[in-house]
Amino acid sequence: MSDTNNEKLLKIIANFPFEGELVEIKKTGSGHINSTYLVTTSDSNVNYQYILQLINPAVFKKPDELMSNVMNVTGFLRNKIILDGGNPERETLTFLYTKDNSPYHRDDEGACWRAYNYIGSCTTYDKIDDPVKLMRSAKAFGVFQKRLADYPIDNLFETIPNFHNTPARYEALKEAIENNLSGRLDMVKEEVEFALSRECDASKLTDMIKSGDLPIRVTHNDTKINNVLFDLITNEAFCVIDLDTVMPGLSLYDFGDGIRSGAVTADEDEKDLDKFNFDIELYNAYVEGFLSEAAPALTQNEVDNLAFSAKLMTLECGVRFLTDFLNGDVYFGIAYPEHNLVRCRTQFKLVREIEKNLDEMNKTTAELYRRALLEE
Repeated sequence: MSDTNNEKLLKIIANFPFEGELVEIKKTGSGHINSTYLVTTSDSNVNYQYILQLINPAVFKKPDELMSNVMNVTGFLRNKIILDGGNPERETLTFLYTKDNSPYHRDDEGACWRAYNYIGSCTTYDKIDDPVKLMRSAKAFGVFQKRLADYPIDNLFETIPNFHNTPARYEALKEAIENNLSGRLDMVKEEVEFALSRECDASKLTDMIKSGDLPIRVTHNDTKINNVLFDLITNEAFCVIDLDTVMPGLSLYDFGDGIRSGAVTADEDEKDLDKFNFDIELYNAYVEGFLSEAAPALTQNEVDNLAFSAKLMTLECGVRFLTDFLNGDVYFGIAYPEHNLVRCRTQFKLVREIEKNLDEMNKTTAELYRRALLEE
């Protein structure tokens, strides 16, 4: 770390009420959005650790709304965890207010910084390698839904408007087809036909929102396994992290995206489609874990559409990749020219396989829901 950068970080740290004297500042984390540092301090024989993080201004343009959501949701979770007899210092993130009682510090260049307590004796996983691990991560997201079921949703900002508005994603796709900015339309005729043939599914959940048949809830919006902390000793999942996209939405969005990223045999970037498949065993494990906690908080309409949400969130994601490919790769980062097309194809293959398994998925989901309610 350069002396200039270190001096800048020292000025930023001085604005937070960290215990003890500074011992070390170390760059940490593998995320591509926010710059993250582990800050270690000491008071006599006691060491303290904190996470200091720059909120990426290119991605999060309204830090007040973002941090309002984060602070309110984690505060609500802390109270629920205490009522449940849990450990609020470990089961949710604890963000710190600055010495000026602000949820973030704005530096001399206008950048926003925040801090929260570091949680030790834990790890994260980037890949699914067994059903038990996936079930435990799903259970953590189920606890997240259950504890936030009665959160006053009007207190949340919609920080990314229309994030899971699938009809709007289709309108963007049709505009990209018409404009063909990249000149690639002839390369993706099969993918375009696949997407447009399923447009009738796009409005199912948004129509149910309009009719009042689905409740608006607190949603995480990035329910990948690497956003859950696992205890190093017990290997149990105990805390959901990365709350920057928390906002109002449907529980089905989170569940469907969890299946999209978790119940598969390879990453979404896999070029060899023979290696990328839907895994019904992983689906069952995720459902079991999620419903073991969330079942009492869900309505029947939500439960009835869990399996469908896996198809819809996967379809929506594939549509977004296809749109970006047609627009010249202006949104998603790519490693090579066909990257978004590869991603689109994995998603559309997953949609096909979910469609083939949908009856079995619905049957299993209904049975696991009944079992979860009986065990409650």
